[in-house]
Amino acid sequence: MTSLAPALLGVATGPGYSGIVRLVQWCVIAFVFLFLLRVIRAVWVEVRPAGPRQARASSRPAPRVEAPARRGRGPLYLDVVEPVDRAGQRFDIGEELTIGRSPASGVPTTYDIYSSTTHARLFQQDGRLYVEDLGSTNGTYVNSERIAKPTRLGRGDLLQVGGTVFQVSR
Repeated sequence: MTSLAPALLGVATGPGYSGIVRLVQWCVIAFVFLFLLRVIRAVWVEVRPAGPRQARASSRPAPRVEAPARRGRGPLYLDVVEPVDRAGQRFDIGEELTIGRSPASGVPTTYDIYSSTTHARLFQQDGRLYVEDLGSTNGTYVNSERIAKPTRLGRGDLLQVGGTVFQVSR
C-alpha cells in the first residue's frame, strides 16, 4: 500500500523527476547568486570615488579661448557633474563655502544619503582654493583620491562629496 500512495496522490516518481528537481534547485541557486552580484554592483556604483570623466564631443561645447590677461582670474564655481538629474547646477564659491546635507550649507546636498550633515569646506587662502574634509563618514575625494588634510583645488579638478561629484570651473 505504501508503494501505491505516490501514484494515487498524483505525485511523479522515478529517475526523471529527481533530475528535474535537482536542475530547478541549481537554477534557483544561480539566480540568487546573480541577484546578489547585481546588488553588490549597485552598491559599489553608488559609493565608489568618481574617476576621470571622458569628454563626449556631442555634449560639450567647443572650448573657449581666453585672453592671456584674464587667465587665472575671475570667480570660481562648483558645477554639479553627478548625479545626472542635478548636472548643470552651479554654485559660486566666494571666500568660503560648506557642502553637506544641512539646508544651511552653502551647497546643500539634502538628496544625497552618502554625504554628512556638514561634509566639507571650501576656502580661499592666498588667492588659492582649498578643500578640507570636516570629519565626514564617507570621506571627501579630489580626483578620485581621498583627502585627509586641506588640499588645493584647481580648475577642472573633480571633487566628490558623498555621492555628488563637482567640477571646479571659472
